[in-house]
Amino acid sequence: MTTPTYTLPTLAEPPAAPEKTAYLVASGDLRESANSAGWPTQVELERIITDAFAAHGWQVIRANDVDPATGHGFISSQRMGLEVFTRIPPDAPLIVAEAVWQYSHHILAGLRTHRGPILTAANFAGDWPGLVGLLGINAGMTKMGKPYSTVWTVDGTDQWFHDAIATWVQTGTITHDASHVHPLPALPDSAETELGRALAAQLQREKAIIGVFDEGCMGMYNAIFDDELLNGLGIYKERLSQSALWAEMQRVPDSEADEVQAWLEEAGMTFRTGTDDATELTMDQLRWQHKMYIAALRIADDFGLDAVGIQYQQGLKDLSPASDLPEGLLNNVSRPPVRSRDGEHVLWEDKALPHFNEADEGVAVDALVTNRIWTAMGLDPATTLHDVRWGEEYDGQFVWVFEISGSVPPSHFENGYADAEGWRQGPVFFPAGGSTINGISKPGEIVWSRVYIAEGKLQVDMGRASVVALPEEETRRRKEATNPEWPIMHAVLHGVSRDQFMARHKANHLNVVYAPDAETADRALTAKAALFDALGVPVHLCGDTSLTR
Repeated sequence: MTTPTYTLPTLAEPPAAPEKTAYLVASGDLRESANSAGWPTQVELERIITDAFAAHGWQVIRANDVDPATGHGFISSQRMGLEVFTRIPPDAPLIVAEAVWQYSHHILAGLRTHRGPILTAANFAGDWPGLVGLLGINAGMTKMGKPYSTVWTVDGTDQWFHDAIATWVQTGTITHDASHVHPLPALPDSAETELGRALAAQLQREKAIIGVFDEGCMGMYNAIFDDELLNGLGIYKERLSQSALWAEMQRVPDSEADEVQAWLEEAGMTFRTGTDDATELTMDQLRWQHKMYIAALRIADDFGLDAVGIQYQQGLKDLSPASDLPEGLLNNVSRPPVRSRDGEHVLWEDKALPHFNEADEGVAVDALVTNRIWTAMGLDPATTLHDVRWGEEYDGQFVWVFEISGSVPPSHFENGYADAEGWRQGPVFFPAGGSTINGISKPGEIVWSRVYIAEGKLQVDMGRASVVALPEEETRRRKEATNPEWPIMHAVLHGVSRDQFMARHKANHLNVVYAPDAETADRALTAKAALFDALGVPVHLCGDTSLTR
């Protein structure tokens, strides 16, 4: 018998890592308009990083050159990321620099197998969401159990930033202060503890379904939760397609969409409309958004969903105006009525249908749990996720800018719909436009939280915060420094500094819900902690919290 011969692949030897050299990659967007617009900001961040390393006698090498065809140096696809990482010495120190929003999956494959120390770095600025992108990558690496260090800077002059770089080039690690994080103590015997445990037992016994209109929005690997992890809580997925949502939208008559518009106007919401579809909000865009709102409710009814999440972005953004207006309405108790297909009843009448924006399944779990606790306590259950966007000191305290990219439930405003304005989404990210629910979140007490994956299991961080009122000119400055078309929340975390939060938080999003006063917020947090604890989810209390007794 003749011994067979085969053509074996030729594997190039990985390059050697030079001394005192770090390689740099920058994950970008899938939307070339965003990559082009954000490139100048990225160039400045890379200059700051390169100068900081040079001060210690190190050089920084970009792993890929600027593409003359696109004019930027972002890694803009997963395939491109795979190819770039073949040119990086596997043991070399590696910097992931982010000055913009990015699609984490472009580089996660390379990061997963990279053997050298990894440093993620971002600009702490409002104009481009680099720190949001940073938190997304950090959460992705936390999910896959990949060690990393992280750092951020306002403008490169922060001394602590330079001290952190010095530590990293010497040791390959940066250790941040995590003294604000506390394990859940033995829970007190209280009505709130009893409520949380009872609701946990109900969830595991009766179970719940979250409907996901396509997973993996904008490369958020950290926001995809495996069924095995969810099912243990009593939560199951209904996998839906955005094409089904689009098809259902075609079946909604104009007359029904116009009824939604009339209801919103009657409730006091105003809209900044025009006639240029490319740059202004038009009535046609609003009509399509109302059809999406109606379609989402009817599909949720078809499948008996307990929460729903729309990915939007890739694919749907090229067909339809933004999903944000429908999403904000779904999360609100008071909203335009939508009848069932047979017309016999109003769907979720006087109830919020929890919506987890951008199909973030960490928010799905959180919003579902929160909705049940707050409803049982007789509180407004309107939740929303926010981007951890930015923040600055004001009047002696650090005030975060939390922004959701489009809409919050109107009950988060002081005067509800009367304070809600519909602005067009920006053309760079939203070519088909669509309205936001824009406004300023009311002062008050909130519970914030994040469900995430670490060490192969679901975990939850939670804490307390106060939403504060800032002078009109300061609010305007902050909105103009970020995205003025998006709703804003001025939040002060209780007992958690800026850098503690940045170092610890395992997501680009956090979930927020109001309580009428501080005591009630503490009681609700206790019930929520008890529920997660009863489900076997490790609970981490962050900052200053008070469990009711």
